[in-house]
Amino acid sequence: MDNHISWIAELRINAGRTDEFRTLTREMIETTKREPGALIYERFINGDTDDVYVLERYVDSASAMQHLLEFKDRYGERFSEMVSRERFTVFGNPTKELVELLKNFNAEFIQPFDGFSRF
Repeated sequence: MDNHISWIAELRINAGRTDEFRTLTREMIETTKREPGALIYERFINGDTDDVYVLERYVDSASAMQHLLEFKDRYGERFSEMVSRERFTVFGNPTKELVELLKNFNAEFIQPFDGFSRF
């Protein structure tokens, strides 16, 4: 298997913040497009409930860490004011450093079992 690190985060947009969250999301996407280690950076929304599902995939733990640290500095405070994190599930074999960082999100870690990726 590869060194890719992926996660799915389940978020709930705070009441009255949906438009503001959409604007911030577009800004975050434009920034992340410039990160060479970011492979997937997608958002999905259940329009009935304002539940957001975040799908991200990175080349390796170093790329994921770089993204998270830049995200925190640039967007962390605004992002945290707009949403509550319901669940954060990490897939792959993250380094110890990345595990420590992701523990701040109460992450659940899922190890690879079998399969393939076309990336």
